[in-house]
Amino acid sequence: MPRPTRRRNIERMPVYRSFSPDDEENPDIAYMTVDEYEAFRLLDDEGLTQAACAKKMRVSRTTVTAIYDSARRKIADALVRGKRLLIVGGCCAYQPVSINQNLIKKGSHTMRIAVTYDNGEVYQHFGHTKQFKLYDVADGKITGEQILDTNGSGHGALAGFLKSADADALICGGIGMGAQMALKDAGIALYAGVQGNADEAAKALAEGTLVYDPDARCDHHGHHGEHGHHGGHCGRHHARHHGGHCGHHAHQRGEHCGRHGEKQDGQND
Repeated sequence: MPRPTRRRNIERMPVYRSFSPDDEENPDIAYMTVDEYEAFRLLDDEGLTQAACAKKMRVSRTTVTAIYDSARRKIADALVRGKRLLIVGGCCAYQPVSINQNLIKKGSHTMRIAVTYDNGEVYQHFGHTKQFKLYDVADGKITGEQILDTNGSGHGALAGFLKSADADALICGGIGMGAQMALKDAGIALYAGVQGNADEAAKALAEGTLVYDPDARCDHHGHHGEHGHHGGHCGRHHARHHGGHCGHHAHQRGEHCGRHGEKQDGQND
């Protein structure tokens, strides 16, 4: 029986998750896992040796070589054949982000909702939010609240920030595809396209009545989704479809092996 695959340590989540050729209307997709991206980033962008890369990712040098070779083949495939390169999944453990604030401990049967927060409202630009308001929920009721400063954490670090804050779900306005993938990798359910009062939005999610837009996007020009409240209702069955639960059973944390990376290149570590 083969050994279970060891999770590869990821220091920095990809900020940009999707790359497409401008001159191909419906390109095929080449999937790169997050651990492949991390090996490529450490070796080719930071210029580390394979030994140093292996130490950071907490795997063997042989495994780093295999991951890196796989990443380069996928990049070549995308460039040569005009494919869309999508970075998602992998067998990863994400490096916690230091919050350096007095974080209230979450109970074992508590769901923690994070909301992009600005002066009482749901902030509409996820990647630029300066604060999150956290709401702890038990039995459909809010039992605790806290505001955290992001301290300048940008797009690539905010998912790790929320994971370190023990968030199970995020309510926000517009959000880019890369951030959505990072949240999915971190095991955080997403409820986007929400506007209005933050407290009311959190209460609605706790009660299973939140109206949101799962298709809300931030495009590359910085214009954010304005779909408002014409999305679906967050009932328990609907929330499960979008990756989370509207209750305390949502606490399924984000260290996981994505389907694209579970048996990558036959490596077990």
